[in-house]
Amino acid sequence: MSIKAEEISALIKKQIENYQSEIKVSDVGTVITVGDGIARVHGLDNAMSGELLEFSNGSMGLAQNLEQNNVGVVILGPFRDIKEGSEVRRTGRIMEVPVGEELIGRVVNPLGQPLDGLGPIATTKTRPIESPATGVMDRKSVHEPLQTGIKAIDALVPIGRGQRELIIGDRQTGKTSVAIDTILNQADQDMICIYVAIGQKESTVRGTVETLRKNGALDYTIVVSASASQPAPLLYLAPYAGVTMGEEFMFAGKHVLVVYDDLSKQASAYRELSLLLRRPPGREAFPGDVFYLHSRLLERAAKLNDTLGAGSITALPFVETQAGDISAYIPTNVISITDGQIFLQSDLFFSGVRPAINAGLSVSRVGGSAQIKAMKKVAGTLRLDLASYRELEAFSQFGSDLDAATQAKLNRGARTVEVLKQDLNKPIKVEKQVMIFYALTKGLLDDIPVSDILRFEEEYYVFLDRSHPELLDHIRTTKGLPEDAAVVAAINEFKKNFVISE
Repeated sequence: MSIKAEEISALIKKQIENYQSEIKVSDVGTVITVGDGIARVHGLDNAMSGELLEFSNGSMGLAQNLEQNNVGVVILGPFRDIKEGSEVRRTGRIMEVPVGEELIGRVVNPLGQPLDGLGPIATTKTRPIESPATGVMDRKSVHEPLQTGIKAIDALVPIGRGQRELIIGDRQTGKTSVAIDTILNQADQDMICIYVAIGQKESTVRGTVETLRKNGALDYTIVVSASASQPAPLLYLAPYAGVTMGEEFMFAGKHVLVVYDDLSKQASAYRELSLLLRRPPGREAFPGDVFYLHSRLLERAAKLNDTLGAGSITALPFVETQAGDISAYIPTNVISITDGQIFLQSDLFFSGVRPAINAGLSVSRVGGSAQIKAMKKVAGTLRLDLASYRELEAFSQFGSDLDAATQAKLNRGARTVEVLKQDLNKPIKVEKQVMIFYALTKGLLDDIPVSDILRFEEEYYVFLDRSHPELLDHIRTTKGLPEDAAVVAAINEFKKNFVISE
């Protein structure tokens, strides 16, 4: 049997065409030095910034410094058994975290691994933790309210969906309480909450999780925890992991609230990393790019336009001040990135005014357009009342004879301060807030002793639920105030039966 030369060449050509090489080229480098959670690796010439690298002990690393002769890698796990000469492999994947509905109700670390002992999280989707913020043309202005359930915030510094509102104050002034109450108030607001705990004690995080569980808020909340005992890289990554999990819901047309508690600790962790990576420190011996650290995080909070599904991420970043100094480096950085700030003052906190919100220094730059009509109407004069009260209070300490107008202002101011006080973990629905502020600003509480105001408010809410639910329904459905006559009649009806304590 003779085979022609043309047939042989055709056969060889066919085999060459179908030939598939099984050889895979993978970049492998070696550790030059390791210490303090940082490794310097030689031989990974093609590594990308932010790429995940795998060490021989199974730990993952994050490529940060891409230098001429080596790569500075942040180790995201145990590094005790990583030695000089250990192998490091490229994964070809940029740092990513698991996302999706399966994370709701769980406590996870910044890598998306469970910390609550409830078994693995069965999610298949992931997103890169660094992604560009939504462009201006894809956004819509903030116009829907995010009700916090805290009277002083909903009335004086309202927050809208898609806003970034900084919560700032010294340690132990109730910053976390503000965030937890806000999360508790989202129970029927169609909102997914993400609480990112950065650098806190594990016992504190456990207490927070228990509060959320006890009040049924864990059903719509994800807790991302990078505790104080964790290595600095996890504290640095935690906020990005939180907002990435939120973006998955936002692009699906849902509303998300992300709380970063707190960014001062993230900045410190980043500073530690930067100095270990031998990056030059900048202003006040802080890394110069710490502004970019927070801006690229907070810019990802947005209210999307209708074409993209009208979802939103609202960000509540926390910053801790030292002795109330809001002009320090990190506070001024974050104030310039956000749309307003809520300043919690330790003097107010220790004098019993809780939440300790300083109305003079707190501001919401875009939240006013999200406030409901009824609240706008009744709370319009509150800020002025408070400001003039604080001023007069300082002067009245020195003078004994006060004219009637000054005395009336002082009396109204004292009642305003009292109405703005609120117990822990007891958020109040906006319709009830409107009703008590109406009574306050129209002078209908002027004849109630200051010591009875909080009891009056509590009993008044019960009375409204029982006898005049139609007034609350009207505010809830129309967002406007009911007829003045109906509201005044309800207050007077209640006052007749209210017993003033001796």
